[in-house]
Amino acid sequence: MSRNIRTTCAVVASAALAAGTLGLSPAADAASHSHQLAGSVPSWAKASHRVGTTQASTPVTFRVYQAWRGGNAARQFAMSVSTPGSANYRHFLSPQQFRARFAPSKASTRQLEKWLRGQGFKVTGVPSNRKYVQVSGTLGQAAKTFSTGFARYRVDGKTLRSNTAPLTVPASMTGKIQAVVGLDQSQALVHADKAPPPPPLFRNAGPCSTYWGEKTVADAPATLPAHPQNMAPCGYAGAQLQGAYGMDSVIKGGTDGSGVTVGIIDAYASPSIESDANRYFEHVGLPTFKSGQFRQDVAPGTYNRAGNKKQDPAGWAGEETLDVEAVHTMAPGANIVYIGAPNNYRDMDAIMNRVVNNHLADIVTNSYGYGGEALPSGYIKPSLDTQAQAAAEGMSLLYSSGDNGDETGGNPANAKYATPDWPASSPLVTAVGGTSLGVGQANNRVFEFGWETGKQTLKDGAWSAPFYQYGAGGGTSRLFTQPSYQAGVVGDDMSMGTESGGRSQAMRVVPDVAALGDPTTGMLVGETQTAPDGSVVYDYYRIGGTSLASPLYAGMLALAEQQAGHEFGLANPALYQSRAASIDIKQPATRDQDETTDPTGAVRPDFVNGVDATDGISYTSRLFDYDQPLTIHVRDGYDDVTGIGVPDGQAWITALVAASAAQ
Repeated sequence: MSRNIRTTCAVVASAALAAGTLGLSPAADAASHSHQLAGSVPSWAKASHRVGTTQASTPVTFRVYQAWRGGNAARQFAMSVSTPGSANYRHFLSPQQFRARFAPSKASTRQLEKWLRGQGFKVTGVPSNRKYVQVSGTLGQAAKTFSTGFARYRVDGKTLRSNTAPLTVPASMTGKIQAVVGLDQSQALVHADKAPPPPPLFRNAGPCSTYWGEKTVADAPATLPAHPQNMAPCGYAGAQLQGAYGMDSVIKGGTDGSGVTVGIIDAYASPSIESDANRYFEHVGLPTFKSGQFRQDVAPGTYNRAGNKKQDPAGWAGEETLDVEAVHTMAPGANIVYIGAPNNYRDMDAIMNRVVNNHLADIVTNSYGYGGEALPSGYIKPSLDTQAQAAAEGMSLLYSSGDNGDETGGNPANAKYATPDWPASSPLVTAVGGTSLGVGQANNRVFEFGWETGKQTLKDGAWSAPFYQYGAGGGTSRLFTQPSYQAGVVGDDMSMGTESGGRSQAMRVVPDVAALGDPTTGMLVGETQTAPDGSVVYDYYRIGGTSLASPLYAGMLALAEQQAGHEFGLANPALYQSRAASIDIKQPATRDQDETTDPTGAVRPDFVNGVDATDGISYTSRLFDYDQPLTIHVRDGYDDVTGIGVPDGQAWITALVAASAAQ
């Protein structure tokens, strides 16, 4: 559910801002502060964006991160235990073993705590892997401690706080502090990858098809032009999605994800999620949760026990609903643990560290991200360390690739700014792209294209010229060099980013894999919602986004893990080795050069008010594989919209299990 919040598409920068800071001033005497933390100023904190001052008395809570011992040793180990053929392959560590080998020392942590307390901060928490020390204090204390000022900046419709100069620490702390997270408010730019968001109550308008091709424009009450011919599906569910990916016979044969735990990380939590999900499962013919099969792991205050949600206005409870119902659809026997951060503006990094440090799941799906790679490197470095710990312990992390294509907005003039989204661009996670899917009456896969939507509106009895609306995120990273598993698979035109200005060396390309994401051909979900009159109702609606693709793929990966009998860790090396068993997504065979007459699409009716026909019904045409304005395109083999493709039932599982068994 993309909330249309995206950062500027720029390379992460660490340059200090020019003089003339508004708000708090750096400490006058910084003689003892001799080490600047690289990447500690967000690229969005520009003087031209500054809109105001800050107050020294403002309370702040932030985390001071330490690096793993051994430099890059933890990341190198994570890759080796995940790569078939490596001497370390599948020699995963327990959380305790990882901490003993790579965690910062107790002495180093005590020294850091002592220094922070000496600056007047209160230490409020240290996780067992000692990755960070969390403290609280005031902005004035932070300004003095780190020799910087603070100001407020306007970015993407938000007013956010940032330090105005690189954070500086004493010589005694050089090498001990990796980064400081929470003093600037970059984390407020996180968004749930789901498009478009429903209002408090949202219903599908009709007519819509229960399967692809059931209804055409002839079934619409209005007189519609015959292009495209088919009406959009009402939302696929249950056996339809299992059948489309060839998993129906797999599940009936006993491979249902049993023994595997899939974790879901989002912000906030829904107190009605388990009852909502079970009601949905009964409606679509899926087994309901068994006792103990689903649980929530949330911090106190994430929601209260009276049932009142404490959630982001854009509907993070809807995100949780989609993720839980999607995972269970593809892996009805898997255990599911939902881990909710108490907010979506400060603690997402800490929640991931909690999940990994306690090994709460075998596979973790994440349906959120940041538009582009413009977060400060001081935020990215600790996250990479957490991802390395996950892989070292055998955990697989999946991230949705985003819902804004290459982040150019479909404007070719912005091609030089094209970028994938973080954290999907990390080489230590599996990035899941999106597709448009047609499921037939027999639950068969009629077609599957890369999710890139061209939208047309109906005006005066005719369709307007199409424009790019949204689509699966992808593209060439500006931060990470090409990982070994992509070498020889990803074409030079993509790895070098030739359509977006070019790179000096081969880089990481996103995504790795794909599954259904297009909201026009999306999944049906059921959720407790609030009606316009304030009453609480339970209803169903169709939804999509790569935050649908990620939990669907996580569910299918759980089936493969059950058959393998072991965890995969970072799944990418095995996935790329077994790519021949994935279905390669290609451009529509009937595609015309003239996009205005392209027959591959659907007509979609929507209530103007989102609830009923009181204010009328709007009709739009949604064209599939509309990529003309973008720098990312579907093509044969690997591509930067759908990666190596989508799972192909038992053949995919067999190939993945074989690849993961290679020694």
